[in-house]
Amino acid sequence: MSNALLVATDLRKSYGPTAALAGASVTVRAGEILAVMGPSGSGKSTLLHCLAGIVRPDSGRITYADRDLTGMSDVERSALRRSDFGFIFQFGQLIPELTCLENVALPLRLAGVRRREAERRARAWLAQLEVEDVANKLPGTISGGQGQRVAVARSLVTGPRVVFADEPTGALDSLNGEKVMVLLTQAARETGAAVVLVTHEPRVAAYADREIVVRDGVVHDRLAQALERAA
Repeated sequence: MSNALLVATDLRKSYGPTAALAGASVTVRAGEILAVMGPSGSGKSTLLHCLAGIVRPDSGRITYADRDLTGMSDVERSALRRSDFGFIFQFGQLIPELTCLENVALPLRLAGVRRREAERRARAWLAQLEVEDVANKLPGTISGGQGQRVAVARSLVTGPRVVFADEPTGALDSLNGEKVMVLLTQAARETGAAVVLVTHEPRVAAYADREIVVRDGVVHDRLAQALERAA
């Protein structure tokens, strides 16, 4: 596909005798929001971690922007995660000793951006995610919904081409979850970032352009299956 950005082919990954992925294949297109669904233990988080270069599959191939991600060294994959990928986790994983502003600015500081410029850009993203008022607060003093919006700001501050979101609303009530998803998808569409969204909630997956389901370590594309049935 001409707009394919991230392509995984026949991924296999086992932890001891347990097969987490058993030949999973998926394509993430530039700028799309892709929901990855499936029951607990189906392999969906393992798939996300492989796509993001956090976990190396036992076999199979992943290409990102026509580069062989599986063939990269740990140092190369770490550099790629800092420059091209953003991450949102279920519990935010903000650094408790840093203010919210410092948390959002941290990826830029690690990339060598000067503090004043990094904090200027971080503050702009906090404003866009409607949490500028918590900039100087520590993560432990704000609500879960505010903390997750800070985490979204941190994931987008470097201008990533792909954002990996692993159950980003799993620790939130429905109202805060909806707010996070509205702001995340809006920001992603404005910047052109693709989003790989792992969730087990249909209401969260509804924000995606496309859904796939992982069962027993294998990917099932709902759209492709529907088209096959229609034909």
